[in-house]
Amino acid sequence: MEALETRELRYFMAVAEELHFGRAAERLGMAQPPLSRAIQRLERRLGVVLLARDRRGVSLTGAGEVLLHEGRVALDAATAAARRTRRAGGADGPGGTRDRLVLAVKAAASHDLLQKLLAAYAAESGAAEIEVLPSGMCEQEEMLRDGRADVALMHSPFNSLAGFDHEELTSEGQIAVLPAGHPLAARAALTLADITDVPGLPHARWPRDGSYPPGPGPEIHDQTQLAQLIALGRTMAVFPESARAWLWSEHAAVPLTDAPPVVTHIAWPAHSRSAALAGLIRTATRL
Repeated sequence: MEALETRELRYFMAVAEELHFGRAAERLGMAQPPLSRAIQRLERRLGVVLLARDRRGVSLTGAGEVLLHEGRVALDAATAAARRTRRAGGADGPGGTRDRLVLAVKAAASHDLLQKLLAAYAAESGAAEIEVLPSGMCEQEEMLRDGRADVALMHSPFNSLAGFDHEELTSEGQIAVLPAGHPLAARAALTLADITDVPGLPHARWPRDGSYPPGPGPEIHDQTQLAQLIALGRTMAVFPESARAWLWSEHAAVPLTDAPPVVTHIAWPAHSRSAALAGLIRTATRL
């Protein structure tokens, strides 16, 4: 089987995503002719046509679709290996006395659990340094795959745990976070139907896979923006019960009686062999 180089994978990925050799060459910072030749060499080595070229433009063949998917996985793995190796090597460098782990968490989620975990792990002998990396909605998965994080707190059913090892830590209900002065805020409990299509109070929209879902609600970029828009009566949102920790006085939290429970997991790459990570997982499962 022919080996694939990361350089030629990056060349192919740029063309496959842009579907235009000129834009791909500009993105890569190179001229178009050598890019075209590199793709042709790759096709000859693999013995397949990856890109269909005609007067209408460039499109992916079936083989090209496969390489686009597999190439992303391979490049993420290569990038992750480099990032995690550099972090692990920091303990061997000048003044480096401890390993370092990056823990990805959704901003403002699992606040109490996170505090307990960090405190309990810091008390362990030989504990690694933990860098907490807040993320947006569902970004923890990508951070684990490309090596920006070594471990993450993830929440089903919102996060996909496919391809990761994981342990369940907690389960909790969900709440509707509303402007404090809204009539629904005075209710002791709500159902999902109660908060569907509320006049003047659309649900906030977070980006998923690089784009926002359709809807009338505002596009949310970060937690602070969301908190302010809720306080101003412009939107509402649904969160796990633990989100009460970051609410403002201008917010109200009302339990949702029929929302599915949110299960928090600690998740990590299935191939990890980090002793420091294993120690953090042991601590988490004892909480």
